[in-house]
Amino acid sequence: MTTKNNHNLREVCINVILKRIKDAKIRRGPAVATFIAFLLSASVAINSANSNTGIGNLSEFEVGKVAEHDVEATKPVSYIDEDATNRLIEEQKRLVPAVFLYVSEKNLEAEQHYDRFVSLCYNFFEKAEKVEKNTTEEETGSEDFRELIYSEFPNVFPIETLDTLSQNPEWRQILSDAKKILIHFMEEGIFSLPGNELIRYNPITVEVVRHSGTRTSREQVSLDRIVTLATLRDRMNTYLDPTASAALKSIGYDLLKHFFLENLFFSKTDTEERIQEASARVKPAFIHIEQGQRIIKKGFIVKEEDMVSLNALSSALSENDVRGIVGQIFLLLMLYVLFIFIGYVKIIGRNLSDGEIYLLTALTSLYIIGAALAKTLPFNNDFFPISLLLPTALAIMLPSILIGSYLAFAWAFVLPLASFLTGSFDLPAYIIALVSGIVGSCTLHNAERRMDLVKAGIFIAAANCIAVIAVMLIQHSPAKDYPMLLFWAAFNGMASGMLVLGILPLLESGLNAATTFRLIELSDLNAPAIRRLFTIAPGTYSHSFMVAQLAEAACQEIGANSLLARVGAYYHDIGKMEQPEYFVENQSGHNKHDEIPPRLSATILRSHVKLGIEKGRNMKLPKQVIDIIAEHHGNSVIQFFYHKALEQEKEVSIEDFSYPGNPPRSRESAVVMLADTAEAAVRTLEKKTAIKIEEFIQTLINSKLEHGLLAESELTFRDLETIKKAFVRVLASYYHSRIEYPKETKEKKEDTGVVAAEHT
Repeated sequence: MTTKNNHNLREVCINVILKRIKDAKIRRGPAVATFIAFLLSASVAINSANSNTGIGNLSEFEVGKVAEHDVEATKPVSYIDEDATNRLIEEQKRLVPAVFLYVSEKNLEAEQHYDRFVSLCYNFFEKAEKVEKNTTEEETGSEDFRELIYSEFPNVFPIETLDTLSQNPEWRQILSDAKKILIHFMEEGIFSLPGNELIRYNPITVEVVRHSGTRTSREQVSLDRIVTLATLRDRMNTYLDPTASAALKSIGYDLLKHFFLENLFFSKTDTEERIQEASARVKPAFIHIEQGQRIIKKGFIVKEEDMVSLNALSSALSENDVRGIVGQIFLLLMLYVLFIFIGYVKIIGRNLSDGEIYLLTALTSLYIIGAALAKTLPFNNDFFPISLLLPTALAIMLPSILIGSYLAFAWAFVLPLASFLTGSFDLPAYIIALVSGIVGSCTLHNAERRMDLVKAGIFIAAANCIAVIAVMLIQHSPAKDYPMLLFWAAFNGMASGMLVLGILPLLESGLNAATTFRLIELSDLNAPAIRRLFTIAPGTYSHSFMVAQLAEAACQEIGANSLLARVGAYYHDIGKMEQPEYFVENQSGHNKHDEIPPRLSATILRSHVKLGIEKGRNMKLPKQVIDIIAEHHGNSVIQFFYHKALEQEKEVSIEDFSYPGNPPRSRESAVVMLADTAEAAVRTLEKKTAIKIEEFIQTLINSKLEHGLLAESELTFRDLETIKKAFVRVLASYYHSRIEYPKETKEKKEDTGVVAAEHT
């Protein structure tokens, strides 16, 4: 059952809010002001968030000079150590081997060249074997062989090499083994070294890249294993099998050196690509700075690495964090949407006036901007909450007095939280501002004199000091910081109270606000307007005083603004001062309405509402008081003269006998209307017992309900019952102690009472 009731309550609340949103009418002026304030606040807050907070002017610091103040990191920062990163890159570059491309076409060229030589040898030796020769002829054959070879390969081979080959009967084996050696070394690869360029690269290995059709192979080769034309002799001697012929060992290198070709060539392009790839794989070396870490120490010489860290912190703080900016804008947008919601949807029971929206927008924008700017100020103290520089309590106390305590209490949470979430406040500053705002909104709950603002300033100062001590204990702040911070905490609270005392009269006048202090001043019965009413229309004065007692008592019971109701009751009939003799409470035996037609009587009675509004505006009464003057009769009909006119005229317009006002739109205005009617009507009763008074008042309330005069006042049936009981209590007490003089006749009482009930 409880769950169902809670569900129904939620539905009712949601429906009420949705209805109010639907009925809300956006006013251009406040909407434009709110939008401009949002843009300005967002701009300042974002620029401040991206400024060099706490660093100051970088030109103050120079390598080799003594630092004049400390610099601490206001947030964690990581930056690339360029020197260390460059060293890592150079190390990786030194590990990259030089790339050599294998050119297989050189193998075929070398083999073809050697095969031509072998072909000449075969042709010569095979012919020589068919002819039987003597020793001289043999020598002549060696010369012929040399001439043949030199004709194709001039001055390539040493004479001894050709003679040894031509005189060796194993020439076929020698030529075959030599080709195998040629093929082996050509396939292994003969390097063409590029001078001193390899010094830049890996000193141990090189990379050999071989392309074979669509396949590519890569091989790491140790530098001590590479073969060049200069190292071929030694490598061949190492390569030759110990069982190889002595002739091959002696003439093999001289026989083949002309045919060896370099087929591994250095590729600078491929090597540089490998270097770029290796450099890209290097992860930068970072230096990490923790939040609160001291980068520059006062009194110490600034080192080069200190300046690097300082510049890195400056760059990090000045970088635009897109997500952070979007978050700040979103938070500020929500805050200003809240303005519109509160201003137009009667969250505090009524619509805020344009001036109140301007005030709330201005205070909020100035607070957010002030917090953002205060964040950029350099402080020599390691712990100084910047909220001590802002009169948070001032920004809360002004709305509390001018608009309402409930709104101010909510704003005590909103303003510090907005500055905290946008990055202007750190946690200590937020806590101190929150305490200051909440205490500021609560200390004015029962304030009735302007000197109470000074007392509020003292309470706020004390609360600030307690908050500062608590935060400093948590932060383990040094004892030397306590005196200065406690001074600022006390000064902040006292200054807030004094500033409110000085600013409030200007805002009261500018907004024409019905503040407690203004209403108390207006409730003074020695005020010029009230004294004039007493002099000119003493009956109206007495009536207004009694209505004030009734309205105040009833509003206290239902939780409405009793002070506003009392002041409204004092001034609700000030329009009667122009023609007081036409109103029954000021008449003494002679009724002037007996001498004029009912239409004119109604006109005179109706006019006191308009005259009262004009006088109220000339006196610069608050709008809420003027509304009570305008609405205390609503649009009710002057029944007595209306019916009298019907008896005398054929055609009578009811509008001519209706008051020009609107039905009451606030609870206070409705209570004054009921009190006005009840006080005038009860005076007509013969025997004013509590029972008769209660029955009579109930009849009057039912009449107002029947004519729709309470439809817009937001009074509930429970409120009406409470109001009736309050009226009965006050009236019964008043008339119980009053002496009734028997000189008045019954007829006279009734006539006077009818007019009084309708026209006072």
